[in-house]
Amino acid sequence: MSLPAVSKHLKVLQRAGLVVQGRRAHWRPCRIEAAPLQEVSQYLEQYRQLWEGRFDRLENYLNTLTDEETAP
Repeated sequence: MSLPAVSKHLKVLQRAGLVVQGRRAHWRPCRIEAAPLQEVSQYLEQYRQLWEGRFDRLENYLNTLTDEETAP
């Protein structure tokens, strides 16, 4: 990956609040901000539970259809 590409990716992450960049002489060390990722994780967890429940119900329904087809 080229240096300009890395720089561009870092700028996107900075705007999203996921990376903070400092300055030390000619160096610009970066660190990850974990708080925004925790918020996203909590938000997505709700949907993960929702979809797991829906897929479980779909699996049960499909199993009943399969059972009905194989019943004599």
